[in-house]
Amino acid sequence: MGHREDLLEGAKRCLLEKGFVRTTARDVVKESGTNLASIGYHYGSKDALLAEAYVDLIANLGEGFDGFGGDGTVGEPGSLERFQEVWANVTRSFTEARSIWMLTFEVITNDDRLPGVREQLVKAQDEGRRGLIPLLLGGRESDVDDETLRTVGGFYQTLLNGLCVQWLFDPASATPASHLTEGLRRVIEATAKTGG
Repeated sequence: MGHREDLLEGAKRCLLEKGFVRTTARDVVKESGTNLASIGYHYGSKDALLAEAYVDLIANLGEGFDGFGGDGTVGEPGSLERFQEVWANVTRSFTEARSIWMLTFEVITNDDRLPGVREQLVKAQDEGRRGLIPLLLGGRESDVDDETLRTVGGFYQTLLNGLCVQWLFDPASATPASHLTEGLRRVIEATAKTGG
């Protein structure tokens, strides 16, 4: 590995151990075996490096949402079976990778202290929305248009964020995927009865 990759891996370890606010550039250098100048050269700033490390952690985590391997997802795209399985995988990640999800709330609650990180993560938010759509509905990320990204992607991201808060706050009372799916089924039925 080169310095760029070493820095990224070191930053990930620091984030998981210390979080955004408490991680210093010197911590990353120590953890990665590189030097301070490498951070500026490869990433521009410590905040930019930490943001990229966080996005990478979340992206790797998201790869497990589809049945942990890409070919294990049951149910047809858009079906309630697919919906339930994907959300079961997502909720499992809240307990198995709690430290990664806690970083999200650190950014939200410290956004005034992490302006560079926040800006980068706002940009990455659309990538997350875009990735959820084919996971649940099928198709390819590259085919997701802007309207679908804003509406369907926004809907799925709202579910993700809400579930994350519930599972991190109190897993015992958090909504399981089966209840979320039953709730969706009932909403669909009620909408069908009213004609719209």
